[in-house]
Amino acid sequence: MSETNPAATPEVAAPHRYTAALAAEIEARWQDFWDAEGTYDAPNPSGDLAGDPETVARPKKFIMDMFPYPSGAGLHVGHPLGYIATDVSARFQRMTGHNVLHTLGFDAFGLPAEQYAVQTGTHPRVSTEANMENMKAQLRRLGLGHDRRRSFATIDPDYYKWTQWIFLQIFNSWYDDEAGRARPITELIARFESGERPVPGHTRAWGELSEAERADVLGGFRLAYASDAPVNWCPGLGTVLANEEVTAEGRSERGNFPVFKAKLRQWNMRITAYADRLLSDLDALDWPEAIKLQQRNWIGRSEGARVDFPIDGENITVFTTRPDTLFGATYMVLAPEHPLVEKFTPAAWPEGTHDVWTGGHATPAEAVAAYRAQAASKSDVERQAEAKDKTGVFTGSYATNPVNGEQVPVFIADYVLMGYGTGAIMAVPAGDQRDFEFARAFELPIHCVVEPTDGRGTDTSTWEDAFSSHEAKIINSSNDEVSLDGLGVVEAKARITEWLERRGIGEGTVNFRLRDWLFSRQRYWGEPFPIVYDEDGTAHALPESMLPLELPEVDDYSPRTFDPDDADTRPETPLSRNEDWVNVTLDLGDGRGPRPYRRETNTMPNWAGSCWYELRYLDPHNSGKLVDPEIERYWMGPREGMPHGGVDLYVGGAEHAVLHLLYARFWSKVLYDLGHVSSAEPFHKLFNQGMIQAYVYRDSRGIAVPAAEVEERDGVYRYQGEQVSRLLGKMGKSLKNAVTPDEICAEYGADTLRLYEMAMGPLDVSRPWDTRAVVGQFRLLQRLWRNIVDEGTGEATVVDTEPGEDTLRALHKAIDGVRQDLEGMRFNTAIAKVTELNNHLTKQSGPVPRPVAEALVLMVAPLAPHIAEELWRALGHTDSVVHQDFPVADPAYLVDETVTCVVQIKGKVKARLEVPPAISDEELEKAALADEKVVAALDGAGIRKVIVRAPKLVNIVPA
Repeated sequence: MSETNPAATPEVAAPHRYTAALAAEIEARWQDFWDAEGTYDAPNPSGDLAGDPETVARPKKFIMDMFPYPSGAGLHVGHPLGYIATDVSARFQRMTGHNVLHTLGFDAFGLPAEQYAVQTGTHPRVSTEANMENMKAQLRRLGLGHDRRRSFATIDPDYYKWTQWIFLQIFNSWYDDEAGRARPITELIARFESGERPVPGHTRAWGELSEAERADVLGGFRLAYASDAPVNWCPGLGTVLANEEVTAEGRSERGNFPVFKAKLRQWNMRITAYADRLLSDLDALDWPEAIKLQQRNWIGRSEGARVDFPIDGENITVFTTRPDTLFGATYMVLAPEHPLVEKFTPAAWPEGTHDVWTGGHATPAEAVAAYRAQAASKSDVERQAEAKDKTGVFTGSYATNPVNGEQVPVFIADYVLMGYGTGAIMAVPAGDQRDFEFARAFELPIHCVVEPTDGRGTDTSTWEDAFSSHEAKIINSSNDEVSLDGLGVVEAKARITEWLERRGIGEGTVNFRLRDWLFSRQRYWGEPFPIVYDEDGTAHALPESMLPLELPEVDDYSPRTFDPDDADTRPETPLSRNEDWVNVTLDLGDGRGPRPYRRETNTMPNWAGSCWYELRYLDPHNSGKLVDPEIERYWMGPREGMPHGGVDLYVGGAEHAVLHLLYARFWSKVLYDLGHVSSAEPFHKLFNQGMIQAYVYRDSRGIAVPAAEVEERDGVYRYQGEQVSRLLGKMGKSLKNAVTPDEICAEYGADTLRLYEMAMGPLDVSRPWDTRAVVGQFRLLQRLWRNIVDEGTGEATVVDTEPGEDTLRALHKAIDGVRQDLEGMRFNTAIAKVTELNNHLTKQSGPVPRPVAEALVLMVAPLAPHIAEELWRALGHTDSVVHQDFPVADPAYLVDETVTCVVQIKGKVKARLEVPPAISDEELEKAALADEKVVAALDGAGIRKVIVRAPKLVNIVPA
């Protein structure tokens, strides 16, 4: 311990000095007290956690942090930033008369624990539970006021029983477009049985279909369904990934491995059914606009038309946002993965096929197969790169443009993706740059159908690029039944769409960028699917009585991984190797008795458990229901200003904008539609905290060196004598710049750490960590302590006298400012106001008046709760400071006694006057003209004009 460290051991003459040792003793004692007394227990209106009716009758506040993952590395000082912020908010809300629910669980399934198990042979549960215990101890040491009765982990079977139950609710539901909500699949079956609704894809009645045929029909409607579809296959991880888990570079978010397109049978969630509601309901949420924008862009709503292009007695359907340019479509492009590609690939090239269209292959089949293999090795980003050369091959077939009867060649090209629209486009090269470049490369015609407004003319052979405009007129676009010539874009869109609908070859529609959520993972450490398959491969849901379906013990936790660059591999799951678990005989209660089944061997993604955890916090021990309806309505139901209900405050990182946040919203809406909850949104108010950064030091090889061992001399940084570079970045163990909260707590105490993290800057802004600056907040606490406690005796030194006028004004301004700042989560400025008041008291002679001391302690309590409890007790109180009322400012003391008035002559300041705030213009003018500095500055000159803006400005214009 440094001899100059103010947190060092106290001198004998000051045995009650506030030091690190005393802080540690105080903090441990109060943490034990809070646990023993249940200080932070939030009562429910009913159930096993029901409590004091008076507390339940208060307005409620449900405050949450994003689920932490229990890492084996434990916490560094960057992790608690959000946890401390929510704790400060929760404490303030309790002191302003609210029943506050604030707790924390653990998102404990996932890849890190499984990878550790693979490396060490330790069961993931063992390592995960050890990590959780370590994190719980670290978080407890910070004095976080959590209701510990409500904590849980997603790996608890009592928890994931309900994750599996929710999956089954989604599996047993369909989205009724007419009603605009999810409904039980049994209602759809009843419609098929009665004949009210025709069975899609079949001419036979529902009762005439086999079980497998019925299952196939229902799979097209279920909100959770298995299908053979293009997926993101990552051989290096041995699993498939959701679109949101693939980086812009086409690599896995975790591990940075290449990701390829492959066709596999996987579970999906039909989140696309909710695209419109996910979009529109954003408007009522109190979220950062940047997060709303990310979700809007990810959902990607666009209006246009679906158009059928006839081909060999069938149709290729395209979606276009510009149906007004249909007359300019001169070729079509299918995504290489499009299911119709093989169907429209003939045995031989048609007569007259251009050599440039064939890719040098003897047959269309050879050309298509080679091009598909080439496209599969590229990421979506690579495929859509604007600067790359346009590639593709002719399929050997022609489709018919429905508006003019022209035969247009059908190509496959990698710049078209199955993940958007229908996986097929009509190409209008005159109006789209990618289509223009492709047309030039493949010698395809380019028809001008939008009149250029830039003087280039309509001869496309002279064009260097495409021309597109929503303001120009449509030209060269008419047939015997419809003409768009001379119309603007909006009118032309409407007219051609109406014509398409009338002829039954298209319709106006809305398209979304959002794709269905890929919900399967080829991993061990995740929730098992409550699904079994019969001998025909038909999926059956387990009855609720068989939940939870627990993970079996296995000897090998590792999915089979492959060469990261081998796109032709396919997944093999750890569970598939456990034959005794996979193959079972069950009676599903469907009247058929015991039958052999095969279990699903994929597991749910790590996002599953965090899609609904806010609900488990409400009613954590309920074994009979997902959540008691009365309890859910109390904490999360809609109310004024919160039309969709939800958590009152949710704090976490912005990186989950289109992952966790979008998925959780989807699950909430399904549960809402099915009547299980009253809240259609999970989180009403979202706050994204910034990041605590740290300097990373690297040697000449670019390898990070221990930041704590780097020395600075004259602006040069050295490690073991070698000069190193310094760059501000993330904090982490691998970067050798992590500082643990344990270190800071040991040297200064938890309250100091809490104050420092809150005082570093605005909560939503990233900021650099500086251990040397922590001492500033420790000194604040020492001054606070000395203002109230005698360091020699440990007794309070306050006096029962009324404070002076200046102290009353300083106190009530602080109360008003701190209250507003805590309400607005401006914790750094709240601490600045506390510091200002404390410094005011330090400068005063004599003991601090009791009313001021008590108010100061109450203002400090949300920020530094341990020292506040100790000082509250020193002031003679026997109850906890946690549930005391936050001070209220007296408005009479918020008005300044005087304000400074600036007096200007010819625009230059010549004097400053201290005047009453309520002074009139006339009184202020007299006072300004009488001031000796003003008189001297005028030096007898006449006055042409005096401009008065009481009480702060007088501007004198001499004659």
